[in-house]
Amino acid sequence: MRIAVLGTGNMADALATHWVRAGHEVIVGGRDVRRAERLATRLSGGARPAGLRAAAESGAEVVLAALPFGAGAEVVRDLSTALEGKVLLDCSNPVGPGFRLLTETGPSAARRLAAAAPGAHVVKAFNLCHEDVWRMRPPVFDGRPLAVPVCGDDENALARVRELVRDVGCEPVAAGGLDRAGLLEATAALFIALWVGEGADAQAIAPPLSHAAGPGRR
Repeated sequence: MRIAVLGTGNMADALATHWVRAGHEVIVGGRDVRRAERLATRLSGGARPAGLRAAAESGAEVVLAALPFGAGAEVVRDLSTALEGKVLLDCSNPVGPGFRLLTETGPSAARRLAAAAPGAHVVKAFNLCHEDVWRMRPPVFDGRPLAVPVCGDDENALARVRELVRDVGCEPVAAGGLDRAGLLEATAALFIALWVGEGADAQAIAPPLSHAAGPGRR
């Protein structure tokens, strides 16, 4: 699969590293082409650098928007024609100071990307963990691969993203349509507040599946 990565930061680095190892062709797109060159060199495996527009126009089937929440929609809007028909993968978290969800009174970050590039198939995934978790080979805890919720409306786009989740060493979890992406973003805001703000183990707040609907019920 050919994957274009918009952004040269930690999430771009962490996820693209797995995809290069899995044999995908990766084009790293950045505003600063020198940073894109450095990341592509670090990724090796045939990864190549480009500007943002060149990456979007590279013929990639999947485009990862590894961009800050405040910049994502603007960049995507500028590239909307080049993104038509492509899978646009959003891993951003609209979380601000005080762990506040920045989209409380408006559309989710994923919906804003969909509005900025109406011809793209937006999928939300990879937003619930720190980039260092995505650097693990693979992210397995207590013998269980990390589960990654995936939201989207197009089945072909979802199938491609599920493949990329498995290439990271994780298990995809169907989390509904793109209308539920805001719930994933709110979950991230809550988890970050618990982890960072309170030092609490967010994983401990949910019971096992066997008890989710009451003891002994499934």
